[in-house]
Amino acid sequence: QVKLVESGGGLVQAGGSLRLSCAASGRTSSMYAMGWFRQAPGKEREFVATITWNGGYTRYADSAKGRFTISRDVVTNTVWLQMNSLKPEDTAVYYCAASGLDALRIFAHDYNAWGQGTQVTVSS
Repeated sequence: QVKLVESGGGLVQAGGSLRLSCAASGRTSSMYAMGWFRQAPGKEREFVATITWNGGYTRYADSAKGRFTISRDVVTNTVWLQMNSLKPEDTAVYYCAASGLDALRIFAHDYNAWGQGTQVTVSS
């Protein structure tokens, strides 16, 4: 079983930056990829970015391309989401997730371990 703990959320003005962290523990050897999802009030959880544990291959949602960067450290079992040029529509609870399935998955049901989430609020 993989345990994930996110941190780094907060309140930021539009145009600002935040860096989210996700620390993984437990059976990390079972992870193929780790991803970030977000969920705004009244909306479904949506894919943001994902990265393979080996090789560091990445995939982004269109809304994240050019503004967000996902990265990982296999030694410390940590994944980061660097978010720049934040917009009010980026406001959501951000979740870190781990998948044991191959390929860069963009659907939440392909991830079998989730963190508790961290709130990101972008003011206009």
